[in-house]
This record gives sequence, structure tokens and C-alpha cells, in this order.
Amino acid sequence: MRKVFILISLIFTVSSAGAQCAMCKAVIENGNETMAEGVNNGITYLMVFPYLLVGFLIYAIYRYRQVQKN
Repeated sequence: MRKVFILISLIFTVSSAGAQCAMCKAVIENGNETMAEGVNNGITYLMVFPYLLVGFLIYAIYRYRQVQKN
């Protein structure tokens, strides 16, 4: 379980996560820089929720199995 937690932590701390979608980046590069940063931040924000949902599901399964053992 500890290895899974470490792996998930590393996924969230990858420095290349700021690159985002290549198509969005290409479209936004023609605009101003603050708009590009806003789009990239929005993509990152939307990307977090699937990971949170999967994490919650894994935690719920873990807790369910712990209750079943006792």
C-alpha cells in the first residue's frame, strides 16, 4: 500500500504537468500570455478531479476490505 501511495504522490508532483494539451497551447500562443496561463491553469484544474475520484474509490475499497477483515 505504501508503494501505491508513493507512486500516486510522484504522479502529482511531475514537473512536466504544466505542458498541457498541445492543441490548446498552439491556439493560445497567438494570444496574450495571461490568457495562455489561464487556459493552462484551467486544464490542470479539470485534470485533478478524475485523479481525486479514483483516489477516493481506492480509499473506499481499502476501507471496505479493512472492515471485512475485522
